[in-house]
Amino acid sequence: MIERQRDTTPACCAPPSGPPPVLLLEGEPKSASAAREFVREFVRYHVPDASEDYVETVVLVACEMVTNSIRYGTEPGDSLRLTLDADHIRTRVEVQDPVRRRPQPRPESRERDRGRGLIILDALCVDWGVTDAPFGKTVWAEVKSP
Repeated sequence: MIERQRDTTPACCAPPSGPPPVLLLEGEPKSASAAREFVREFVRYHVPDASEDYVETVVLVACEMVTNSIRYGTEPGDSLRLTLDADHIRTRVEVQDPVRRRPQPRPESRERDRGRGLIILDALCVDWGVTDAPFGKTVWAEVKSP
């Protein structure tokens, strides 16, 4: 008698469950919308007890970072990478783009409709920073779980 092999994948080789942690985006304004959807799905899956306010805070942080990366860290034809990591303590957002120029805070102004991204990161994140990447830079931020 021939015994059939069971269709079980070893734990070390099982595909991860839930949404993937990385999204590649074109360096175009429409990518901000894709980033928002990706972040909502990821955080709702990986932090199931998170409040809607928390989810939307992470979405806002990620969208600001992606928008800044598109505006200041890419040229036509470039792409960027959004990476997320979440647990019961915090959600980490990383955006890598091909330009080494680091974000620069601007003075607050009621006349401009731009330049508030880093102010938003300071207000909503427990920490944020910039690290050099082999090709460009990675801006990261962490939002503390409620």
